[in-house]
Amino acid sequence: MKKWTGVLQVSFTYVGTVVGAGFATGQEILQFFTRYGWMATFTIGISTFLFIWLGIKLMILANDVGAKSYEDLNKLLFGEKAGGWVSLLTLISLFGVSTVMLAGSGAVFSEQLGFPHQLGLLFTLVLAYILLVRGMDAIMAVNTVVVPLMGGFICLIVWQTIGTPGAGNWLTLESDYPAVRIWFSPLLYAAFNLTMAQAVLVPLGVRVGDRSVLRWGGIIGGIWIGVMLLAGHFALSAHMPGITQYDIPTGQLIHRVGPVLQLLFVLVIYGEIFTTLLSDVYGLVLQLEQRTRWSYQVLLPVILCLCYFVSQVGFKTLLSSLYPLFGMLSLAWLVLMILRRSPASGGA
Repeated sequence: MKKWTGVLQVSFTYVGTVVGAGFATGQEILQFFTRYGWMATFTIGISTFLFIWLGIKLMILANDVGAKSYEDLNKLLFGEKAGGWVSLLTLISLFGVSTVMLAGSGAVFSEQLGFPHQLGLLFTLVLAYILLVRGMDAIMAVNTVVVPLMGGFICLIVWQTIGTPGAGNWLTLESDYPAVRIWFSPLLYAAFNLTMAQAVLVPLGVRVGDRSVLRWGGIIGGIWIGVMLLAGHFALSAHMPGITQYDIPTGQLIHRVGPVLQLLFVLVIYGEIFTTLLSDVYGLVLQLEQRTRWSYQVLLPVILCLCYFVSQVGFKTLLSSLYPLFGMLSLAWLVLMILRRSPASGGA
């Protein structure tokens, strides 16, 4: 029982690290999969396979080499010198994504809950600090709550979609996009999310230690991500192309279930943004701790304050300017991760 509790904690942490604002709102599913029509079912399968295979490989590699942070893993993949530069770029990426998540939390407070934007930012900062002082234990505990709730709402969205006139669109929807772009999309999606997830998966792999727990946690977590992607695609396809006009497509899918569940869904979206913020800031602080020799307790409030100041730029501006840059770096990381063999097992 203790072992399977560990497996579930690993899988929840994995899912919670990957599933952020873009996933919860439906924008990521729409942009990377649903707009490509019926072929999205197959490309989701490719992403799911990569999440299972490389998620396991990442955690076990980190465990094999006793990595203190993702920089140790990047040096293993890219070499000592190049790995240092890649880690620096990853550090910048993590900081950028952290500011995007923080700005997103303010947007949820102002646009969905009717509270002041700055109140949302400050509330999120204080809550993040309180939890991150506890480290990995807090990240795992929060994901154990948020991830099942998100899974429940995805099931509700699917239930609402079954029987609607467009329920079969996920198997018949056509797309005018070129095949190269369609098949490239799942690689880019998995690459970006796994590159960012290493900030938590590397220390998680070292902390857990038990390879079978890591392997099963990666399998369950990867499958869970894939099922949620497919469920979201199924529901969004039923409302194509009109659903593309909304900033929060999943919010439109659940608007018929009543105000109480709508409010809970908004809180779940906030929870997913928050778990990604926790994961990225945690990985960022560990990396800076290794590079600067400053203590975790000193770096944590400094990083959170810097995130606050940069987040003033705004959620949409940060999202549109930073994510394409991070995506290209992630592809190089993905290729080397696929090619790398585990030093302990001779393969992965």
